Amino acid sequence: MSMTTNPGSIVDEGRFTVRRTIRIEAPVEKVWSAVTEPAHISQWFGIAEFAGAGVGAMGSLTFDGYGVVPVRVEGFDPFRSVTYRWGNDDALGSPAAELDAAHSTVFTFTLEPVEGGTQLTVVESGFESTSDPVANLESHRQGWNDELDKLVTLLESGS
Repeated sequence: MSMTTNPGSIVDEGRFTVRRTIRIEAPVEKVWSAVTEPAHISQWFGIAEFAGAGVGAMGSLTFDGYGVVPVRVEGFDPFRSVTYRWGNDDALGSPAAELDAAHSTVFTFTLEPVEGGTQLTVVESGFESTSDPVANLESHRQGWNDELDKLVTLLESGS
């Protein structure tokens, strides 16, 4: 079975954002679980741990070879959109309890039902406040390509 092939991420250097829109042959409910529930997030992104759920929930994502990144839920609109703030600046070795809003970026997943599945858009912003905006934009452009391709494979392979 062939997986849906999606266009890559786009960097807007003027707005310091990375954006990617993909289609997934899976219902909105399944995609929502994949981007909001720690057990599902851990299958395709980083190992996710959260205390609580919804706006204000604090947690972390742990990535192989990178380490632990503190995360906070900033927006939560069930089955439509979820927004996370994460401290992804290399200069921040802080634990999850000390997410620094001044040196972090925000990413939002927006879900839309489309024929045959779900359209998922991620927009990450705030790179101007990081230690190396251009390098971080490029690294996250590549990161969203890799991670969201994993999500498509996971959901479309029926796991």
